[in-house]
Amino acid sequence: MRAHYLQHVPFEGLGSIETWLHSAHASISATRLYEEAHFPALESFDLLIIMGGPMSVNDDEIYPWLAREKAFIAAAIAADKAVLGICLGAQLIAAACGATIYANPIKEIGWFPITPIPGSDAGSFCFDEPATVFHWHGETFTLPPGAHHLARSAACNHQAFQLAGKAVIGLQFHLETTPESLRGMVQHCGEELQVSDTIQSAESLLASPPEAFVAVNQLMARLLQYLTTHQSGKGC
Repeated sequence: MRAHYLQHVPFEGLGSIETWLHSAHASISATRLYEEAHFPALESFDLLIIMGGPMSVNDDEIYPWLAREKAFIAAAIAADKAVLGICLGAQLIAAACGATIYANPIKEIGWFPITPIPGSDAGSFCFDEPATVFHWHGETFTLPPGAHHLARSAACNHQAFQLAGKAVIGLQFHLETTPESLRGMVQHCGEELQVSDTIQSAESLLASPPEAFVAVNQLMARLLQYLTTHQSGKGC
């Protein structure tokens, strides 16, 4: 398996995804958009992973490479690549498929539960039960046409989706979070931590218990396994 990932800022890397890819004996390549916006040939990878970042999908004038990135993502989807988008990455998938990205009424930062959406397509990925996951987002999106809605939270309705008939999943939340990646986000984006019902303090985030990371990383591993075997018809 050949995995390629798109990274938007130095402090939002693969996290636990890297460990899973190594265990799957995958080759790993990257486009670091904060250095150079060079996208690989579609035939050079099997799995595309699109990471998060503090910018908006709508910031094309500030980050001119966003338009090319969205076109590249659309091409990867059309080529039937397995694609995973995380936070900004999910919003980029949605935008590449014609959805609208806009500010959520409230920000959601910290460990909060998501709830699975019943009645998804029989072949789509399943969140078997509610799970407490790590969030850091202020924007949301309309569902792309034909997408299956997979999960919601109290603060944000569209937390996860899958494109119909494809191994393409967008997550508004961060299952790849490790203690190191969480510290990086707090260090670089800590000014957003204005404590409220949906925003936890830096102190509480930095004191997150080890089992919280284990739980989300295990869920990420299950999702990655699903994406990379989706063509064999393994779903719910």
